[in-house]
Amino acid sequence: MANTADISRGMIIKLDGSLYTVVEFGENKTARAAAKVWAKLKGVDNARSIEKTWNSGDTIYPVRVERKAYQYLYKDDTGYNFMDNETFEQIALQEALIDAPQFLKEAQEVSVLINTDTDQPMSVELPDKIVVLVTYSEPGIKGDTATRTLKPAKVETGATVNVPLFVNEGELIRINTKTGEYVERVK
Repeated sequence: MANTADISRGMIIKLDGSLYTVVEFGENKTARAAAKVWAKLKGVDNARSIEKTWNSGDTIYPVRVERKAYQYLYKDDTGYNFMDNETFEQIALQEALIDAPQFLKEAQEVSVLINTDTDQPMSVELPDKIVVLVTYSEPGIKGDTATRTLKPAKVETGATVNVPLFVNEGELIRINTKTGEYVERVK
């Protein structure tokens, strides 16, 4: 069994029948009372974010998770379809399990987190940064590129991203999949 001393960022724990990942944690010590351990938790199988406090040394229940490389194939009535890169086994997952479905491209490699106790997929993570093609963007006005003004641009996945005025249609850009923000232009 694990206790509160074993908590680390990114760990997935079972709490009240649901799975949560540890976003942040710390310890509060006072002169008279016993130490307390607190954590900010984000739901893996639900959309909740909570804060939890334990007494130092309390038992926690970590869940063993395996990260496997999968390739995105297509979307249909059953959901988003992925293929295991090693066994070529295919799985279909619902949109709620994917952290940024609007940025999925065909043949893109993603990480699928699998609960080793139940062998069920828990979530799908895209790479932190991906390169996409701008399919539509209003042309920038010459000489108006010195400011940090942004304009909407549609990318090949169908998502809309705010980009600087100098980015034009047909160019490749790198975006952050966690925030959905423009990072840089790719040559």
